Amino acid sequence: MPKPSDPSEPSESAETPPSVRQWLGLVAVALGVALIVVDITIVNVILAPIIEDLSIGSSEAQWIQESYAITFAALLLVTGRLSDLYGARRIFLLGLAVFGATSLLAALAPSGGLLILARFVQGVGGAMILPTSLALLNATFSGRARGQAFAVWGSTIGAAAAVGPLIGGWLADFSWRWAFAINIPLVALIVAGGLLYLDVSPRTRGRIDGVGAVLSAAGLGLLAYALIEGRTHGWLMTTKPLEVGGFSWSGGPSPVLVAFLASALALGAFWRRQAALDRSGGEPLMDVGLFSIRSFRNGNFVTLMVGLGEFGIIAVLPLWLQFALGYSAFQAGLALVALAAGSFAASGASFPMAATVSPLAQVRIGLALETAGLTMLALIASTDSAWWLIAIALFVYGIGVGFATAQVTNIVLVDVPPRSSGQGSGIQSAARELGSALGIALLTTLFFSTLASGMTDRLTRGGMAAGEAEQLGEVVTESAGSVIGVLAGDPRTATAAEAAREAMAVGVQVSGYVCAGLLLLALAATLFMSPKARTGARAEEGQNEGPGEERSEELSGRQEARGPAHSSVNGPAHGSTHGPAR
Repeated sequence: MPKPSDPSEPSESAETPPSVRQWLGLVAVALGVALIVVDITIVNVILAPIIEDLSIGSSEAQWIQESYAITFAALLLVTGRLSDLYGARRIFLLGLAVFGATSLLAALAPSGGLLILARFVQGVGGAMILPTSLALLNATFSGRARGQAFAVWGSTIGAAAAVGPLIGGWLADFSWRWAFAINIPLVALIVAGGLLYLDVSPRTRGRIDGVGAVLSAAGLGLLAYALIEGRTHGWLMTTKPLEVGGFSWSGGPSPVLVAFLASALALGAFWRRQAALDRSGGEPLMDVGLFSIRSFRNGNFVTLMVGLGEFGIIAVLPLWLQFALGYSAFQAGLALVALAAGSFAASGASFPMAATVSPLAQVRIGLALETAGLTMLALIASTDSAWWLIAIALFVYGIGVGFATAQVTNIVLVDVPPRSSGQGSGIQSAARELGSALGIALLTTLFFSTLASGMTDRLTRGGMAAGEAEQLGEVVTESAGSVIGVLAGDPRTATAAEAAREAMAVGVQVSGYVCAGLLLLALAATLFMSPKARTGARAEEGQNEGPGEERSEELSGRQEARGPAHSSVNGPAHGSTHGPAR
């Protein structure tokens, strides 16, 4: 009997190299993912001209920023299941169509209300694209090529998050509407590439658990809302009114606390329902049995921690660059290009490394480099940090993002039965998005708390009355630092501006160290991961691939035992299709 493969070593079985058509399909998938990630970060830069042009208030501005992310996170599990039922390619292309149509609506929006509506529906398109992109790659590529494909996919996410502010700063010089309009020709190009170069996807016979879909969407949506809005409205008691239309929540328990509680109830009910359907042979929206696969369970925890550590720092860096160092919006975006360059460098390096370095080892290398880059950034953060030192730190960090983000996805999905690829991709995407939302909530709260307290302490030590110092600290914090330039221009408040810059630099230092610590925790968690790569050798009769693989085969067998009405299909890379291809 062949010896089980060592998870720390790459597979050496003979493989058929991917065709040029498959690599071109990967390009289409990567560009689709880039679109949805850029739209998360680009709005932060173009928000000021939107407010001015549409004459909207702070409440509407906040919903323009956050509506996309909330809908996006809420629907990931549902779209993952739709991917299994109707074919990953079909849902991917439909998501692109929704994204393109709503980009046109956003570009032409004459009012804040219509722009918010467009952003909500745009999140639906994004939620259809992300998990299906994973399912498409997982089905199209195998063995060493799968690791290379995920390297491109992961590097695209890291680079797109970094260049979003740069693109937004550049387009804002013309019109904020171009930030949405530019998506339309890109969507047309990606759809054409998908139709030409992506194989039709097999689909599963089955149905959607409607109750489960509502519970998961409500639970994830409320959780994303609470994480995003906690600093604004208060984590426990209401500190700022929530206004929606004519309704105002102005006192008592915070709407964020209520959202957390409602989310916990909805997700708890969702889990119990899915477990009950699984036991009774029904059709769950999410197969909870997937969490019995060690690589999937632990890999999703690492995904959560990676998202928490990676995206939190990106939320605060532009503020420091613009308001403490005096960069323009475009210059701040340009500084983040070093991160994108590092991410793409990792993607290029991963191709030759795939022959000798396992995906798990690449994740560990990536997490170590991310930790090193963030530690360096924390060490150099000041009110006069040299741009080249910032670029070096972000480049090292970007290399780590390129390795870790890509290959952790490879590990999470490697032992998932192909018939459950859509569900597995949806769960992994949800873990990533919740991790990024949690990271942004944690890091922005920490950053602004450090800014407020640090500025107040500096001013009171300089002889300013405590009440006046606190008031100035609150003004700077509420403006996210944008008033620092105004304060610096007035001799009476120049001291306050300098104190704000110093406190902001300390906020970046603290944020960098905290993110580095979280990524070290993720690195420690990889010690409990032991994926078994799917290869052609697995098909050999009598091969034993260890507990993780036995469990994934058990899941496959259990799904087949449910009968033809519940049968699923393998992806094209595994040579089986038991249903209409779409």
